[in-house]
Amino acid sequence: MSLSTEVQYCSKNPRIPESEVMSGWAGMAFDAVVEKDAEVTIRIVDEEEGAELNRRYRNGAGATNVLAFNYAEDSFAQSDLLGDVIICAPIVVQEALSQNKSIDAHWAHMVVHGILHLCGYRHGEEKEARKMEKLETAILSELGFPAPYN
Repeated sequence: MSLSTEVQYCSKNPRIPESEVMSGWAGMAFDAVVEKDAEVTIRIVDEEEGAELNRRYRNGAGATNVLAFNYAEDSFAQSDLLGDVIICAPIVVQEALSQNKSIDAHWAHMVVHGILHLCGYRHGEEKEARKMEKLETAILSELGFPAPYN
């Protein structure tokens, strides 16, 4: 099956991977857990938009690294549109630097993490988190990146 990915650049951060690269990461994550066709949008934002979306839709304060909005869970959705993954570029870059990770590895992790959320994976409870983290680690390993959790 296949995942059609649109990448929207709404950030001027210079450390953002190319859309083809992010689409490949997203496709690898999707193919690992789903056997159907789907469409997703990956929107790269700055902190202002990230904070607004987090406040409006998650009642959160400030920007976060990744948000996932799953449209397939809505009963009115009658298309292949799975959802949107919103990634805040400045936060991803800052986290990578502060955690001594390669920026590309952290970008890949955020894309994979967001796609898995769209596919129904959660990390609110310890058992769910372990399952999701194990899957993320396996996918990232296939992509040539180290385990994201130490």
